Amino acid sequence: MTAARTAAARGLPPVLLLVALLAAWQTVVVVGQVPAFLLPSPSAIGSELVALWPTISSAILVTGGNSLLGLLLGALTGVAVAVVAGLLPSADRMLQPFVAGLAVVPIVALAPVLYTMYGAASEVARVIVAAIAAFVPVFVTTTRGLRQVRPVHRDLMRAYGATPRQATVTVTVPTAVPFVFTGLRLASSLAVISAIVAEYFGGPRTGIGSFITTAAAGSNYARAWAFVVGGILVGLAFYGVTLAAEHLVRRRAGPRAR
Repeated sequence: MTAARTAAARGLPPVLLLVALLAAWQTVVVVGQVPAFLLPSPSAIGSELVALWPTISSAILVTGGNSLLGLLLGALTGVAVAVVAGLLPSADRMLQPFVAGLAVVPIVALAPVLYTMYGAASEVARVIVAAIAAFVPVFVTTTRGLRQVRPVHRDLMRAYGATPRQATVTVTVPTAVPFVFTGLRLASSLAVISAIVAEYFGGPRTGIGSFITTAAAGSNYARAWAFVVGGILVGLAFYGVTLAAEHLVRRRAGPRAR
């Protein structure tokens, strides 16, 4: 009961802030007679959200699926490459400029190229875009975490005759776990954003980004914002699951992970 009350107490301030912001938004739009193409009212957006929920939920599943695949692919690749870079200084020096270049690749230019390569009816391009977006923060934070091992711990493992692989699994990787989850939290949001943006530029008309562009092109601005809310729900779900997974791992690892 105490834990439930604590969780409720923590969740109440953000809820109250959200209600206050929505009330202020509604007041400004109604009193100021703001045109819908500039800013639809929350009530209009809510009406579209309720009326189109079957379509929005279907789009959420498509975008969420692409984002999840991209996140898993990018995160696993990022961790694996970071471990290799941690073991081989020469690989680290070669990878750093490559990752820096990959971080600034514009989705606007990349998505159309991938659609040409894999076909306009394929979701592969969106998964790849999300994977690239997820790879960079996971690699960077994991690499930093792998460098946090104290020299005395490395010396101790060498004194025990541990192989580089044993030292990595026993000492280096556990030390890097908090940094890995920091990267995952960043990557979870970036994967969703990148998948939605990639949907603007082609591919099947099934994802959230596709419906946003269609609604905006038809001047249905409240409808476009309703799909934006769907994208926000996907991003919050990804962030929440990642945060819960980190909390679970930290609890099981005990004080050492903290």
